[in-house]
Amino acid sequence: MGCAKCNKLEENVRTAAQQLGIEYEIEKIKDINVITGFGVMLTPALVIDGQVKSAGKLLTVDEIRDMLIG
Repeated sequence: MGCAKCNKLEENVRTAAQQLGIEYEIEKIKDINVITGFGVMLTPALVIDGQVKSAGKLLTVDEIRDMLIG
């Protein structure tokens, strides 16, 4: 956990949220039991409001921004 792709995803999420001017809270989960509890088998993963939006892919800022406004 805490791999380079996970860290980059977190950075991209922060950038996307800041570009949209929305309030956000990031919780970086490192507990494998919690991660698999979401059904995630590959990281990095992105969960928004309790729903898995992506797993096993490093999303771009644009992709994340689309998810946040969509």
